[in-house]
Amino acid sequence: MDRLADMLTIIRNGNMKSKEYVDIPSSKLKQNVVKILKEEGFIKGFKNIENNKQGIIRVYLKYGPNKEKLINNISRVSKPSRRVYSAANEMPKLKSGLGVRILTTSKGVMTDKTAKEQKIGGEILCQIW
Repeated sequence: MDRLADMLTIIRNGNMKSKEYVDIPSSKLKQNVVKILKEEGFIKGFKNIENNKQGIIRVYLKYGPNKEKLINNISRVSKPSRRVYSAANEMPKLKSGLGVRILTTSKGVMTDKTAKEQKIGGEILCQIW
């Protein structure tokens, strides 16, 4: 079961229905991905909610002034059945630099831009534009 793909689907569905927020079961990887989405301006923010189990991440979705969606596409790239890796010098720009790829590297979870600056490659988890 791919829990990161489930998280991306929850965000995609909430965005399509113009929800104010969505709740996602928590994990360290998901928290790092959501943190990057916040830094890149795709979401308003997030809050960790404790419960008796693993916890919940409440993600507050962001829209334009006329309720236009800021997330046009969010998709999983590397899957459990087919891992996708990229070296720092081989990463092409996504949507002419308007999109963001999120990678997991030996130095943690980061964007493709940060990975290029640090000259490290890794597994491409997802892409968003």
